[in-house]
Amino acid sequence: MLQQIEQLHEQGHWQAALDSIRLLRDRYPKALPQRQRALEIWQEASLLLTQRDIALTDSALQAVTLQASRATTPLQRNRLNWKRDSLRIRYETLCGTVRIIRKKQNEQK
Repeated sequence: MLQQIEQLHEQGHWQAALDSIRLLRDRYPKALPQRQRALEIWQEASLLLTQRDIALTDSALQAVTLQASRATTPLQRNRLNWKRDSLRIRYETLCGTVRIIRKKQNEQK
């Protein structure tokens, strides 16, 4: 099962790798060396997924910011500013997640 998880990770199927790691934990709670390796993959896959989400959120944030600057009515501007604020919060949360994952990875080294 660990080999399959490693393959999924190497192929960029990070969510599938995370799902498989959950199964590994449930099915083999005493397989400690495999679970340790799976934890490393979990952190790496989570980091990569989060970084991808950051890029998408940043692009959406830039687009909404531009739209808000070009809005012609106060209602449009307000709605776009609310969306912008929501995207900023998401962006900051994702960046915080990356910091935490990296800190955990450094602690394990």
